[in-house]
Amino acid sequence: MNYDAFIVPPGSKISLKKNYDPAYKTDFYQKIDALTKLKADIERLANFQNILYAQNTYALLIIFQAMDAAGKDSTIKHVMSGVNPQGFQVFSFKGPSAEELDHDYLWRTTKALPERGRIGIFNRSYYEEVLVVRVHQEMLRKQQLPKFPQGNQIWEQRFQEINNFEKYLVDNGVIILKFFLNVSKSEQKKRFLQRIETPEKNWKFSANDVRERAFWNDYMDAYQEVFNHTSTKSAPWYIIPADRKWFTRLVVADIICTKLQELNLKYPIVSEEHKQQLLEAKRILEQED
Repeated sequence: MNYDAFIVPPGSKISLKKNYDPAYKTDFYQKIDALTKLKADIERLANFQNILYAQNTYALLIIFQAMDAAGKDSTIKHVMSGVNPQGFQVFSFKGPSAEELDHDYLWRTTKALPERGRIGIFNRSYYEEVLVVRVHQEMLRKQQLPKFPQGNQIWEQRFQEINNFEKYLVDNGVIILKFFLNVSKSEQKKRFLQRIETPEKNWKFSANDVRERAFWNDYMDAYQEVFNHTSTKSAPWYIIPADRKWFTRLVVADIICTKLQELNLKYPIVSEEHKQQLLEAKRILEQED
């Protein structure tokens, strides 16, 4: 799959509204085609995960950011349905606790990073500190910063800190994939209404979700700033169309599989000594009654 339509070129200045269509899908894929390919990619991902775990050299960190009802949870559920739970972990980051506010803003996510050989998913992440906090700047006052920065200084500072942090992770074997699930405001409204009208989905809906819609344009501006400042060569952003969930899952799965394939993962080479031990173990087993 060609990712030019989804990736934010490092160093560029994009327009989220003009350059990325939430309803986009390729001409080739229809829903039935997507389901077939997704099934194949789920199997590929399971195989890549086995080798990733055995090689124990890299970790894969997948970050999902989106507006409410964009499909983060369902994308994780479907795309990762074939992986071994022993090598996979998901962390969801909501409003910080009192303990977390007593630390720097990267602390709570840093301690949740995946170990080598494992796949970790952040359902929201440290990017909330330049998104929701930027839209609701009164939150900064709760962070007990030694000096309250003026104007845009704090956001520029945090963009640089995040870029440095991600470069450090990549240099140390943590591969980062960053996905923004780009849902339209009209599609979000439709999904909110479905949650209200479907009893089994009522639990998913919060009155605060509707209140946040009033800040839609502010969030879009904040996201655009994030993409323009933190899509880097080592950790670019992928803006995934999210108005069609089947297409969202297709693209996310394909990108994850492609990235793992690019790592040229291989099972560890067994030493001659280990091979002899295997032969001896085989001999003993075959001699058993």
